[in-house]
Amino acid sequence: MKLRRRKCIPSCASHQRVDEDDLYWDGKKREEESASSHNSAHVISQLAQCFTNAMVGPRAWIGGFFSRSSNRKFGSDKYLNYALTPIQEERLQRLQERLGVPFDETRTDHQEALRDLWNAAFPNVKLKGLISEQWKDMGWQGANPSTDFRGCGFVSLENLLYFARTYPVTFNRLLLKQVGSRAEWEYPFAVAGINVSFMLIQMLDLHSEKPRCLPGYNFVKLLEENEEAFDVLYCMAFALMDAQWLAMHASYMEFNEVLQATRTQLERELSLEDIHMVHDLPAHNLLYH
Repeated sequence: MKLRRRKCIPSCASHQRVDEDDLYWDGKKREEESASSHNSAHVISQLAQCFTNAMVGPRAWIGGFFSRSSNRKFGSDKYLNYALTPIQEERLQRLQERLGVPFDETRTDHQEALRDLWNAAFPNVKLKGLISEQWKDMGWQGANPSTDFRGCGFVSLENLLYFARTYPVTFNRLLLKQVGSRAEWEYPFAVAGINVSFMLIQMLDLHSEKPRCLPGYNFVKLLEENEEAFDVLYCMAFALMDAQWLAMHASYMEFNEVLQATRTQLERELSLEDIHMVHDLPAHNLLYH
């Protein structure tokens, strides 16, 4: 049995030529060729187990898609020996500190952030409590959303809340699945959002002292121009993921494939030479559709 493969669509915003770094994309090509040689039945089995755990077991869905593969690093001195400017170093350090904060359901500020997210998503619906079956309406796996944050920490809640406050129209469009011909088995919005956070952290190599990959190298430059670059990039990634989902006519079991296609497209956009601010990325246009 052959695993069905779908072609990654380009962002709807760009017909520009991607100026690719030869070392970077040659490395990616070798990885893809190696991955395609794996036994497809084994891949299907892994995906099925992953989603079975998501539905009936512990929080294996969160971060599970990318935890099996380490972030790609390259030997070029360009990505290993570059110097950070003082602003880049300061802002990267602050971002990395955010990544290290776990979600703590006993902290008042974390509780308030969770309530704020509910109020932003459903302003006309009173939340009965921080543990409530209502949370499933937002796409959490159970009645207590705090358990889902174990996969990525407090930053994933900050990302969702930033999305809701900064781009409320797009946030609600994705939350309520308002656009497109949707699958019978849709992706759960909130938990998908946590996976987007996890994917970006890995893609940008943010757990290293400084990023050692091409997307991360270029992201640091964007961070210097806008300290909210990571949060804006998150919103773009979520919108791009949903666009890929619709274009690929995907269903629940294909979420991994959709998220990987999203990552590939973002990596390409972060390799464009004429990108100086996060708002220059082609996928940014998706936040206003």
